[in-house]
Amino acid sequence: MGRLTRRAFALAALSAFTTTGAAAAPAGERRATTTEMRGMWVATVSNRDWPSRSGLSAAEQRAELIALLDLAVSRRLNTVVLQVRPTADALWPSPYEPWSQVLTGVQGRSPGWDPLGTAVTEAHARGLQLHAWFNPYRVATHDDPARLVASHPARRHPDWVVPFGGRLYYNPGLPEVRAFVQDAILDAVRRYPLDAVHFDDYFYPYPVAGQSFDDEAAYDAHGGDFSGRAAWRRDNVDRLVLETAARIKAVRPTTQFGISPFGVWRNASTDPRGSGTRALQSYDDIHADTRKWVREGWIDYVVPQLYWNIGLSAADYAELVPWWAEVAKGSRTRLYIGEALYRAGDPTQPAAWQDPAELSDHLDLAARHPEVRGHVFFAAKDVRTDRIGAMARVVADHYPRRAEPPR
Repeated sequence: MGRLTRRAFALAALSAFTTTGAAAAPAGERRATTTEMRGMWVATVSNRDWPSRSGLSAAEQRAELIALLDLAVSRRLNTVVLQVRPTADALWPSPYEPWSQVLTGVQGRSPGWDPLGTAVTEAHARGLQLHAWFNPYRVATHDDPARLVASHPARRHPDWVVPFGGRLYYNPGLPEVRAFVQDAILDAVRRYPLDAVHFDDYFYPYPVAGQSFDDEAAYDAHGGDFSGRAAWRRDNVDRLVLETAARIKAVRPTTQFGISPFGVWRNASTDPRGSGTRALQSYDDIHADTRKWVREGWIDYVVPQLYWNIGLSAADYAELVPWWAEVAKGSRTRLYIGEALYRAGDPTQPAAWQDPAELSDHLDLAARHPEVRGHVFFAAKDVRTDRIGAMARVVADHYPRRAEPPR
């Protein structure tokens, strides 16, 4: 992806493709010469995108999942990023963690089917990639351990858990926590032919005014070789990334490892290597050295969440795309851009997001940078409702034919 003549080339080079989204395309229609990421996140935490509510029957849950896969096909997308471990729980029969309550409404209760296994099979039948999205350290969106099922690892190991900002988190500074998180993820990699393991932007939690993340005991035990707690915390996250990458390749070499971080690494006012932004900094605030992971090629792909409009003074999309393109240049890590479809048409958002052309303009801008090899849209509910037709505009302007995802 990335040439200014992309659409003209695609129209000339690709065979006709039509779909109702009701079934997989015939094999002859699956061939495409364009290669770019066209992804859609499906968030399950708090039942954001799927299932529509907890407690649906297995048949109802499955039907909703299939409808989302068909939706991706109908919008000429090629990848679904499904959240399968939203809060230290599982959307597959994991021996490490309980069934997620987003399925039945009761944590630990079997839904009577295998959502992740079904998602992989049905996505592949439709020519889609299935990227399994894991949140590494979030345990609960509340701060009461007693509300967790009795068998939950966080209750069996209360010393692993840190309450912060009204939520519960595993402590990234404990080696046993990092090992356990990886074990839980690797179980899914062993069971299913996942196209990728996908992390989002939650490593250390985002700052909360007046609160501190209480990892002093872990720092005292493990942080002696570091200049300070921030450097130790960054090393903890680095270790998670490196170790997870190595273990994925050892189990299933064809499975990719990708991360979707917060869109600002550091501001140029803090670090001359940073971007011309005035925003939260992932390096300093959540201890994620996202630039290093890309430059060192530790991950297969990166999807920075550039959830801001063109021209926003604090974090301009037009400033951040070339910054990330320069970071990815010469690296083995592929660059995709995370797009804030959820903002389009939201009346609480700035005027730019009331324009159906804003997202399409994002893709036009990104096409000037050959390092950008596709886009992922947040999220599935918004692809479906498409309040002001922003997604339809993207499809009409940029996705006239089907495309294969980068491999």
